[in-house]
Amino acid sequence: MRSNILTFIAAGHETTANALSWTMFLLSQSQAWRERVEAEVDRELRGPLTGIADRLVQTRAVIEETIRLYPPIAAISRVALDRDDLNGERVGPGSLIVVSPYVLHRHHLLWDRPDAFDPRRFLMPHRAGIDRFAYLPFGVGPRKCIGSTFALQEATLVLAVIVKHFRFQLRPGHAVWPVLQVTLRPANGLPMILKKRCPPARSSSGLEHYGLVVNS
Repeated sequence: MRSNILTFIAAGHETTANALSWTMFLLSQSQAWRERVEAEVDRELRGPLTGIADRLVQTRAVIEETIRLYPPIAAISRVALDRDDLNGERVGPGSLIVVSPYVLHRHHLLWDRPDAFDPRRFLMPHRAGIDRFAYLPFGVGPRKCIGSTFALQEATLVLAVIVKHFRFQLRPGHAVWPVLQVTLRPANGLPMILKKRCPPARSSSGLEHYGLVVNS
């Protein structure tokens, strides 16, 4: 139990923070999906909070699509226990095998328009067609991330609360580029301009400038 708790604390905070940063960036680039998430959040967060994570279907799909394009853990390593054959490549015992979710998630043989941000992939009926081994943001098998379910729920709820209160826009002129430093993060940070969202009855535009710039 102690080891699991330490893993949750050490491995869970930065990966989730990076996933949320990339999600806010992608939503800032897609007005259609930003509006879809805002509508879902405004509707569902007015109701009972019991089971709220399960009702935020589109919000979760946005998170899942984000970690397809920008998986926080962009490389997974394993050591071969015995001799094997990997698609015609001989593997000896003790060999280090590296699987890159970043490459796998953008493979043209596995995904339609793999470089496009399209959360519909993770809505039914489309998500049923995703091969189990084509999408590995949390790994797979007995060494799969033990916090995958918790992380998705946490990220979905945090994003919902952020979207409920704010809109975010990438600072003009800032170039975004991923860099792998243990986790996949935006090089030079991700400066965003935040605007406070107001209830429609209080503001015809639904927005009020909040004067904040936040760096990842």
